[in-house]
Amino acid sequence: MRTNSTRRLLGAVATACVMALGATACGSSDPAADSAGPKDVKSALEKGGKVTVWAWEPTLKKAAADFEKKYPKVDIELVNAGTGDKQYTALQNAIAAGSGAPDVAQVEYYALGQFAIAKSVEDLSGYGAAAYDKTFTSGPWNAVKYDESVYALPMDSGPMAMFYNKKVFDKHGIKVPTTWDAYVDAARALHKADPKIFITNDTGDAGATTSLIWQAGGRPYKTSGTDVSIDFTDAGTKTYTATWQKLLDEKLVAPISSWSDAWYKGLADGSIATLAIGAWMPANFTSGVASASGDWRVAPLPQWSTSANASAENGGSSLAVPKAAKNKELAYAFIEYATTGAGASGRVAEGAFPATRADLESKKFLEAPFPYFGGQKANQIFAESAADVGTGWSYLPYQVYANSVFNDTVGKAYVSSTPLSKGLEDWQRTSVKYGTDQGFSVNK
Repeated sequence: MRTNSTRRLLGAVATACVMALGATACGSSDPAADSAGPKDVKSALEKGGKVTVWAWEPTLKKAAADFEKKYPKVDIELVNAGTGDKQYTALQNAIAAGSGAPDVAQVEYYALGQFAIAKSVEDLSGYGAAAYDKTFTSGPWNAVKYDESVYALPMDSGPMAMFYNKKVFDKHGIKVPTTWDAYVDAARALHKADPKIFITNDTGDAGATTSLIWQAGGRPYKTSGTDVSIDFTDAGTKTYTATWQKLLDEKLVAPISSWSDAWYKGLADGSIATLAIGAWMPANFTSGVASASGDWRVAPLPQWSTSANASAENGGSSLAVPKAAKNKELAYAFIEYATTGAGASGRVAEGAFPATRADLESKKFLEAPFPYFGGQKANQIFAESAADVGTGWSYLPYQVYANSVFNDTVGKAYVSSTPLSKGLEDWQRTSVKYGTDQGFSVNK
């Protein structure tokens, strides 16, 4: 949960910048920085300098070392200012203070909107970023665009798949489900065969919920400038809630939080039989569930409809340049290197899951065996999922706040008789009120 002081900070930044949208870009004091045309990145590289990067993603160490080798006059300083919300709070503090901001910041896709709408990160179109519209897969690329501007470059992606314990399914003679209806049937069969086995775990997670709504065709969020609409009554959302409510009502999901010790134990002993999650998950199996090596496999996400394949993104980050950055041209040069071409391929070799079409389609990537999954070529499934990610999805420009109150609203469905649909209604109401209070025009 966020603290009240953090929420006030989010509100203060959002309000100040929303009010500024009609006049000048929030955080920008240099009109020349916003002029049209490619910025002089080449000259900046020749001159050199220091680029401070706030990020927690480990493969950036490889990208930084290779970039410094290629451009000896440039010094890349990687700083872990905290993961996720901790870094965003530090970044917003620096923006509010007018000093101390990095040249590059790692920002998850769901959080980028609040920085874009506040104009506190650079529109990278002027540096040539728009030319990469065919370089990245649709999910990550759409996530870094707002109102036709490009506010970051995708660093990785999280197309979803279903990880399942083959040993458990085989033991009880249950087929791997290909539809969500079959998934519910498999959950019932597994739990009947052994009451200690749950089809998955869930205690309420905003990211997982919105990802599955996305896959089901729901598009609850729409944003255009400061105009926002939130609607959790669309057909896709109803499709998701109807199915997930059955799992909750019949107590077929383990009441265990992801990333907890109990979660890792459940994955190791087979009492948690599946996970619907992003393609970045294999490394976590290898490091955190080593004892179950060979037991698990990867399958496509179950489908809500048999008429078409659909997937969604779950997780993933971008690299953005704050408006307050001191070396913007150098910062963009590093972002471009780390997310495209040899820089991106080098990070993929270190374990990052690619957002670039070239890496996803390469034979080396597709044919790579996963010893943990019994030698399965799981990247083929992940690549197909990336190609099937549904278009038209967007997050709120204050999704960080919305996610912070998820357990206060939707979370009640996991600890009481509150239906998921009622929890989503409460989440919508809370999100509408917050957005209105911050100066957005919500559901009007």
